[in-house]
Amino acid sequence: MREAGKVESDGGRPHILLEVDPGHAHVIGIDVGESHVRVELLDLKLSVQASALYSLAPGRHDPETVVEHIVSGVRSVLAESDGRPVLGAGVAMPGNVEYGPDAIIHAEAFGWNEVPLGRILSERLTPLPVHVDNGAMTKGQAELWFGAGRGARNAVIALIGFGVGSSIVVDGKLYRGATSSAGEWGHTCVQVAGRLCRCGSRGCLEAYVGADGVLDRFRAAGGDVDLGGHGVEAALEKLLDDPSETARRVVDETVEFLGAGFADLLNLFNPELIVVSGWAGLMLANRRMDDIVAATRAYSLSQPFQHVKFVPGSLGPDTVAQGAATLVIEHFLSAERLTP
Repeated sequence: MREAGKVESDGGRPHILLEVDPGHAHVIGIDVGESHVRVELLDLKLSVQASALYSLAPGRHDPETVVEHIVSGVRSVLAESDGRPVLGAGVAMPGNVEYGPDAIIHAEAFGWNEVPLGRILSERLTPLPVHVDNGAMTKGQAELWFGAGRGARNAVIALIGFGVGSSIVVDGKLYRGATSSAGEWGHTCVQVAGRLCRCGSRGCLEAYVGADGVLDRFRAAGGDVDLGGHGVEAALEKLLDDPSETARRVVDETVEFLGAGFADLLNLFNPELIVVSGWAGLMLANRRMDDIVAATRAYSLSQPFQHVKFVPGSLGPDTVAQGAATLVIEHFLSAERLTP
């Protein structure tokens, strides 16, 4: 820690403000996504110092492949380190994470069931401490600490990409629930007996507003989806800018489903702030934020709607790895507070 200024008190000595010294040490953040594994070496203010990126082919999300990419990426960024101490590695995963030393992962999108990722990585990366959490949770914490959520006491940070999730902030802290699965907003039902979701259920929000779900609905409506060599992100961007009647109808429906989903969160949790983040979320927010807010108004109770503000995430579309690094910083700061 280092001094960041002083605040005069009503009497006695002024209060000294402290902040994390970004040059004190490094941390590693790891984003395991649908299409990639991203590993970043960061300072304590989450500025990227070195990075490594590995593509994941469709269907190649087996634990062995993911672990090898993580280990290779950590070794790569450590080789570029300037010799300052590295406090640990944080890993952001899709799905549910059972907290504890084993950090057991349940990720239906990957076909993972009870994979002890924390234990596996701790053994492979020893003596580097490893912390694992859900990607939406880590993204939410990063926005809460360093981004659009700063200062909010009750907020929702939505993460919309291939998958759909959220972080619920209650009284300034992330709400995790009884088994740490709170925030699985993408698997709330918006259409009874609706589209089949990859989780195995039907009518999930993710099946309508997740990137694959939007493109699948466009394809089913007769639209042409050419993934080519540019991938899902480029295809979604092309769809959002497509002036054709079919494209407009699908995007309008997506906005309405998203508004209904936000209304559920608004009615349940009464946040003061909703942050729209994730690469697909930012694509939608940058083009249709006013329409998203209007759709939310149509499906929500009037009183809580009057007191909520919508903003796009401010940390950019590819910051889940930075969010993962907050796990290490949080552990470091907790240890600092406990040190006499």
